Amino acid sequence: MRLVGEWGWAGLAGTAWLLVSELATNALLHGRLRDRLFRVRLQLTASTLRIEVSDPRGERLPRLRLPEDDVCFGRGLLIVAELADRWGIEPRTVGKTVWAKCTPEHEETNIHRLMPVETPLS
Repeated sequence: MRLVGEWGWAGLAGTAWLLVSELATNALLHGRLRDRLFRVRLQLTASTLRIEVSDPRGERLPRLRLPEDDVCFGRGLLIVAELADRWGIEPRTVGKTVWAKCTPEHEETNIHRLMPVETPLS
């Protein structure tokens, strides 16, 4: 995410990209209504990057779950919970906002927690 790097938090760009991707995918799959859009918003304070994705389906709240091993879906919020320092849901007049917050202390470690560990071949 070029904007995050331009804001001086280049180390969080990969994490921010993945968080936006997961939250936006959830909005597309579970929060869309015909002829209604979803909104992505990034907000930077002195100590926190807040990523928000708003959609029109306030009655369909996301929930963290543990999917079966052979299921292809259902891991997005697990990724969000692992990468973000905090995440949550806020109701809106129409719809909801799902948000995730990151701090620069974790900029080098967050995304690497999800990377596979390479085992050398014997």
